[in-house]
Amino acid sequence: MSLKESPESEKRIGIWYYSTKTEGIGGFIKTRPSDFVVREVTAREERDEREKRDEREKREKREKREEGKYLILELTKENWDTYGVVREISRRLRVSKNRIGFAGTKDKFAVTTQRISIWGEGIGEREVERVKIKGVSLRKLGRSKKAVHLGDLRGNEFEILVRGVEGGGGEGGGEGEGGGESEIKRKIEATTAEIEAAGGVPNFFGVQRFGLNRPLTHLIGKRLTRGEIKEAVLCYISDIFPDETEDAKQARRLCRLEEKGGEGGLEGLKAGLKKMPAFLRHEKAMLNELVRGGKESLNEADFRSAFSVFPKNLQKLFVHAYQAYLFNLVLSRRKRQGLPFNEALVGDFVCFRSELERAERVTEEKVEAVNRLVKRGRAFVTAPLFGYETEFAGGEAGEIERAVLEEEGCELSDFFIHKFPEMSSKGTRRAVLVPVKVRLCSDGISEDELNPGRKKVRLNFFLPKGSYATVVLREYLKS
Repeated sequence: MSLKESPESEKRIGIWYYSTKTEGIGGFIKTRPSDFVVREVTAREERDEREKRDEREKREKREKREEGKYLILELTKENWDTYGVVREISRRLRVSKNRIGFAGTKDKFAVTTQRISIWGEGIGEREVERVKIKGVSLRKLGRSKKAVHLGDLRGNEFEILVRGVEGGGGEGGGEGEGGGESEIKRKIEATTAEIEAAGGVPNFFGVQRFGLNRPLTHLIGKRLTRGEIKEAVLCYISDIFPDETEDAKQARRLCRLEEKGGEGGLEGLKAGLKKMPAFLRHEKAMLNELVRGGKESLNEADFRSAFSVFPKNLQKLFVHAYQAYLFNLVLSRRKRQGLPFNEALVGDFVCFRSELERAERVTEEKVEAVNRLVKRGRAFVTAPLFGYETEFAGGEAGEIERAVLEEEGCELSDFFIHKFPEMSSKGTRRAVLVPVKVRLCSDGISEDELNPGRKKVRLNFFLPKGSYATVVLREYLKS
């Protein structure tokens, strides 16, 4: 089977192939934050007090007593990551960021809308109205007895503008405007048809999971599972990537002197700290921890202390990223070996929509019945996010899982991290396929005002939580 290979940047995060064989439209995304619009879809139903103001005024006292201590807000942000904006809102309201709940993190370079909750009867509409942050708006929806949390999230609706699309209709580019648009539309329709025939696209973890400018979170996670704390810290501080600023690259080069100096090489770290740009907060905090106190040499305890400057929720993300990388490798191998994604094989583990936490191994006796449920969308094939309690699949799927770990030199027991037990992971399973229906918007193809002579294309689709828009878009762009 002939497969279209991914670019090297994607292969580095475990994505080896495209799932479609069609020709891409090219172009690029996120020229402006407003080109990438994300609207959170939740199962919550808050009272919209703006629309029901009369009722609110009549029943205000009872609502305060019965609706609970959580203020529910609609947060719309542009060019802010979720953790950063939550930290800023907490600072402006003078409350702990731990009192603010949200269902999922959203892209930074985008316009995103989601719900958040703030615990505390002392926080009301007046306090929120006084919060003025550039690129951020907050709208009160109501109050609730429950905080907003991950379980509320169903998924996200995306409206994406692809810019810089060539509008020509062939090698000579002889078609006029209408011909160019029809050729773009033809390519989009061909890719959509192939995706629909396959039931969706492979549920890869996108590049955001590994770091956009420095895709290394999985490399750090790999070192942590091996107990290599020093190597993990130095990887974060000193590994250089092309898209960084020159100041950052120079600071990281200086930090590399520590590696040459062995356990006692502190001069490079001190020089790197002086040069490290202020916006690299975590690097500076780690370096400060390493060089403080006039030490003459460094030991493992120093590197453990340096790593601990990360907030607990970020520490866990490194191991999760390594699990994501291994998952991508499993899906890439499944694709290469021609195993189906929308059909269960004997030995596969499937989960059921009604019981997402329960995985069942497919036997010869049950395979036909299971696949009837798969075709109806009531069950789905899974692959492992490896952990110390992971049970391997049987058959060809199990052979793939074992081969991925063997090539990585990884064992399931590695995911019990003795030096940082709180980062340990039992493992879980994730769908190998994400269903998606991509729609070309009514104003879908038009002139790109930022790139004269080229087109812009507007696409709309919904994805369940945990899936990545870039994984869908790559099939259309092929660039």
